[in-house]
Amino acid sequence: MIGLKHLKIWVGGIILAALFVCGVASPLLAPHDPQAQTLEDRLRPPRWAENGSPAYLLGTDNLGRDILSRIIYGSRISLLVGAATVIFAGLIGCTLGAVAGYFGKLADDIVSKISEIFLAFPFLLIAIAIMAFLGQGVVNLIMALMLSRWVQYCRVVRGEVLSIKERDFVTAVKALGGRDGYVLLRHVVPNTVASITVIATFAMAIVIISEASLSFLGLGVPAHIPTWGSMLSEGRSYINRAPWLTIFPGLAIFITVFGINLLGDGLRDIFDPKLRRQR
Repeated sequence: MIGLKHLKIWVGGIILAALFVCGVASPLLAPHDPQAQTLEDRLRPPRWAENGSPAYLLGTDNLGRDILSRIIYGSRISLLVGAATVIFAGLIGCTLGAVAGYFGKLADDIVSKISEIFLAFPFLLIAIAIMAFLGQGVVNLIMALMLSRWVQYCRVVRGEVLSIKERDFVTAVKALGGRDGYVLLRHVVPNTVASITVIATFAMAIVIISEASLSFLGLGVPAHIPTWGSMLSEGRSYINRAPWLTIFPGLAIFITVFGINLLGDGLRDIFDPKLRRQR
């Protein structure tokens, strides 16, 4: 019988895999060109609704563009921005956290002060300021979210390293002549992988919401690229007349974030020794 934690991992993994497939195979899965405008079919309701067009499963927007195709193509941006931000923010945060926790003293003071400066501001406010300064673009968006999300990795890894470096096996390696760089990379950092994995999973969900928020505000990727956040922004003017313009992109964000959080929660249940003992 599948336990609850394994069920969460399976459901979350399936949702994340579906997002990956949609992002990679968008040209094959999308029934229409997401940019094709058919003004005579504008604001068509979903296929199953009254007066719905059989050609558009989820209806069309105010320019006659297919909602389903735009949602499928929008998954590419969510996947790209989410994965890239988690990877680069993780590399920066984990590196600084490991150095600060292992070497301490001046390195710890400098990294701690820098992280405190970033923590003094809401991370979304930092991202908005960076995007307003750099302008729209996928690279700029990833950079803005990366600079606003590295602190979480840094603080967790620093705390883990402070604990791990005092353990007997690390002391033994040092006594045998192991250099600091070797001890840190070979024996200390690998023992933080479980915590980093859980943080990265939850962080990806937060990044996807942040990307949608910035796109909703017009500070994300250029307007011609379909994203879930920009679809919500475009549909808010028609929310009473054509609610499907906002319902379906909102559902896409909800299901994706829900699945990633389920996956992260399941991984936490497996990696956390306290939770394992409780079970």
